[in-house]
Amino acid sequence: MNNVNQKIIDAIIAKAEKECPDSLALIGVYGSVATGDEYAKSDLDLLILILDENGWKLGTGFILDDSDVGYDIYCTDWNGLRSDAQCHHAQLSKLMDSKIVYVKKQEAYEELCRLRQQAKEFLASEQRFDRVDKLIDKAKEFFANAHLHKELGQVRLDVFGVMYYLLDAVMLYHGTYFKRGVKRTFEELAVLPLEESFINNMKKITISKGISELRDLAKNLLLYVENHTRREQPKAEPSEGLAGTYEEIYSNWRNKVEEAASNQDTFASFMNMCNLHYMFSEIASETNIGNYNIMGAYQPDDLEANVQIFDEYLKKYEQVYQKAGLRVQKYSDVDAFVADYLGEEMEHRKEK
Repeated sequence: MNNVNQKIIDAIIAKAEKECPDSLALIGVYGSVATGDEYAKSDLDLLILILDENGWKLGTGFILDDSDVGYDIYCTDWNGLRSDAQCHHAQLSKLMDSKIVYVKKQEAYEELCRLRQQAKEFLASEQRFDRVDKLIDKAKEFFANAHLHKELGQVRLDVFGVMYYLLDAVMLYHGTYFKRGVKRTFEELAVLPLEESFINNMKKITISKGISELRDLAKNLLLYVENHTRREQPKAEPSEGLAGTYEEIYSNWRNKVEEAASNQDTFASFMNMCNLHYMFSEIASETNIGNYNIMGAYQPDDLEANVQIFDEYLKKYEQVYQKAGLRVQKYSDVDAFVADYLGEEMEHRKEK
């Protein structure tokens, strides 16, 4: 470590002893200084772990004229480190790789080691895939904004958001995180089983001058990462857990689709058929019921046909019910339902 960096660290320790002696827990160094990747104008990345509100006064920012280097002396509390240990992102080097150069509270160092182990175990677990899905969802939000905005600079920022979250998603999917700076991003990606097109599309974004091209490149990135991180989830076979779903589908939308056809109400037909599609998709996400592409079959110019499509899929789903050992709850009239609902038929049989 060079003399300037050491003086900065010593100054932080001295200030803590003078103004908040119970606030500073430890100091670590990460980033280019720790990895040996520094150059003449590298700043100093520090983990300054504080224990209370008074510790925030240790933070500051400044520029040294003699070297023309800016420094951001930023403090971190336990909430920040514990959040990092839950791996909501792939920027984990501060937590995982900081070289500890000063320890005031030994118990704090031991807790840091525990959090590092927690993060390591999380990265090796299937729980990380939930984080991956959330990061992809965030990328989709920025992708949507890239299509809503019309100014080139703003679209560039939106596409940056797509890139940022997809990079984190890819790293977490492979159980790792970024250990070095932005300039080493492609080197870190190179060790992962990624297609060259993914890297090339990122590079093309940085030189793109057109909104349409930026949107297309962002779409390619998003589709690639979705496909790359897709996991086939085991699905249960149809069982008694499906009980009531057929009846719910019939009750919620069947007659509404028929009414929409009678009234030539395309909006109502569309909305109810979409709801049907989503219901089947929700069931199919966990249970092996087959394919129910309602909106692929939807007929905007023939609303009567949509009633037939609805009934065809209901008939198909009734076969799933049968496979699960279920029967559709149908009654000849309301009296028959009430008798069954109240168990009167059962009681009558017992009397006989």
